[in-house]
Amino acid sequence: MTTITTRPIALTMGDPAGIGPEITAKAWSELRSNSDYSFFVTGDISLYETVLSKASLPAPHEITNSTDEVHSIFPNRLPVLNTGSLKDIEIGCPNSKHAAAIIKSIETAVSLSLKGDAAAVVTCPIAKDNLYKAGFEFPGHTEFLGKLCEGHPVPYNKGPVMLLDGGGLRCALLTIHKPLSDIIADITPISISQIARTLYGALEVDYGLTAPHIAMAGLNPHAGENGALGMEEIEIQNPTAEALRSEGIDISDARPADTLFHAEARANYDAVLAMYHDQGLIPVKTLDFHGGVNITLGLPIIRTSPDHGTAFDIAGQGIARADSLIAAIKKARFLAHNRAQYVG
Repeated sequence: MTTITTRPIALTMGDPAGIGPEITAKAWSELRSNSDYSFFVTGDISLYETVLSKASLPAPHEITNSTDEVHSIFPNRLPVLNTGSLKDIEIGCPNSKHAAAIIKSIETAVSLSLKGDAAAVVTCPIAKDNLYKAGFEFPGHTEFLGKLCEGHPVPYNKGPVMLLDGGGLRCALLTIHKPLSDIIADITPISISQIARTLYGALEVDYGLTAPHIAMAGLNPHAGENGALGMEEIEIQNPTAEALRSEGIDISDARPADTLFHAEARANYDAVLAMYHDQGLIPVKTLDFHGGVNITLGLPIIRTSPDHGTAFDIAGQGIARADSLIAAIKKARFLAHNRAQYVG
């Protein structure tokens, strides 16, 4: 009997001019002998014919909308669900003409996951600026996935919430791609409560943790130094944490971020709630630059991604590392298994 835990993973194309196709070929070559990590790609099959040939790997195999055949194909050839042909691909040079195909790849993978034909979605990197030129209206993958998944039930508090996982650290972000000058206005009791509830639910459901503990990073240096360096901790963060604890969510008051990420501190919590992008990403990337994984919490599907960009500057040279993509595929299977166990 086929269940969601044994379904293949759907991997998106990402930007065809970036390193996505190259690291996909490397990930397939690395994982092909392990059926637990079977995946298929949604994208232009001719793109993968070129990439695999250049790497002296077997040609891809085109699959239909049914994913039942993926497991039998995966050990020998990369399964590709062809979502349309691309023209004028110049490796290393993004082209807004490819935006529609990039978006279709994502939409197809998400649709298959929502229907239960894929266990999870793993997204290869996109160049957001390139998509913006073609009218893309979302700040990034996270927000777009949230829109695509609207109306579908989530087994815990709804997201989307971005979490970075690597080097023994899990770090969720209160704000994502925003200028520092705009962040303070977004640090509110409502936003902290929403993200904390989603993070706590994800730790229980997707990570399978019992009574998880969240450490909240202060916004200001030294967590405000009792108000001398800012009042957000005293006026917003700590009262919100106290209210969350009354709900049964184990979250700390705001703690100084400069002492929150060393090894001894990490042993005392299961995840950090960071207030802004670099506050969370710098420690994760320092601990595991090549193997970090970007995870979207609070969706009806499991979604992971490598924690890096399109790397147009090295695309096509054969030197891009697939560590983060491989870690994202393995993490997707882990999370999908845990959620299926929880949902029953």
